[in-house]
Amino acid sequence: MFEKILAAQKRLKGYAHVTPVMTSHTLNQRVGAEVFFKCENFQKTGAFKFRGAFNSISQLSDLERSRGVIAYSGGNHAQGIALVGEMLNVKTTIVMPSNAPATKLIATKGYGATIIEYDYGSESRDVITRGLREKYGYTMIPSYDYENVIFGQGTAALEMIKKLGHLDMLLAPCGGGGLLSGSAIAAKGLSPNCQVIGIEPELADDATRSFYSKTLQTVTNPQTIADGVRAPSLGEITFPLVLQYVDSMKTVSEAAIIEAVQFLFYRMKLVVEPSGALGLAALLSGAVKAEGRVGVIISGGNVDSETMTKILSA
Repeated sequence: MFEKILAAQKRLKGYAHVTPVMTSHTLNQRVGAEVFFKCENFQKTGAFKFRGAFNSISQLSDLERSRGVIAYSGGNHAQGIALVGEMLNVKTTIVMPSNAPATKLIATKGYGATIIEYDYGSESRDVITRGLREKYGYTMIPSYDYENVIFGQGTAALEMIKKLGHLDMLLAPCGGGGLLSGSAIAAKGLSPNCQVIGIEPELADDATRSFYSKTLQTVTNPQTIADGVRAPSLGEITFPLVLQYVDSMKTVSEAAIIEAVQFLFYRMKLVVEPSGALGLAALLSGAVKAEGRVGVIISGGNVDSETMTKILSA
């Protein structure tokens, strides 16, 4: 699988940004370790999701491209699919909840996608998507439980570790497990002794419970501020990968997430969405004890003004 992440990196060359790795002297002193941030908030569409979307759509057959692709997403995956479709001249249709963050909805439309909105409380995105696929022959690109998406997401960690040489620890946010499992595969391929830790909100701890019970757990509509990791569970593909490649799972409180977003904004001048700040939240709160050289993946920066104002004024 590591070879497929290497292949994905070649495929993404010239299309995805090689995002910067940043540090904070203040943070290093505070946690007693060297911490490096892989800033996917500077990726195209403002999140790592572009990587998996491009790696997936770019490998479709001519027939599949001619029919178009479909995905369901509340935001970052939607934007990634839409932009890649625009770049590769592939029609994209996105099924989005009507209460999706306005900034993500507007951006997805701006990239040329057809948006099908649905009521999160009363309608099923699966039923809607299935009906559209049957009618038009679209190819489905899932947001996380899809191998080419996973391998694409893993290129962020691959770039980071290649640049830094080695890491003792790698922290990645976890929703459905696509970024975490891809990152873990990349980390173990380049730096076998690196401890890979997945981070979740306490209010959306299904992956953590799944990891320690070895039985897939779910969560229903978790009310965490970290909207990007509200997936109901790990997937059929990502769950076994997380069990195989990830060393530990930890959870963080809503207060810790807010503190991390504030730190990144005020001390590092970085705009980061709550989901992207989970790794730092774990370090600042003590949920993870930093040791040696620590990599943290900032997954994205797509946060609406209302949420950011609430966080910064907390």
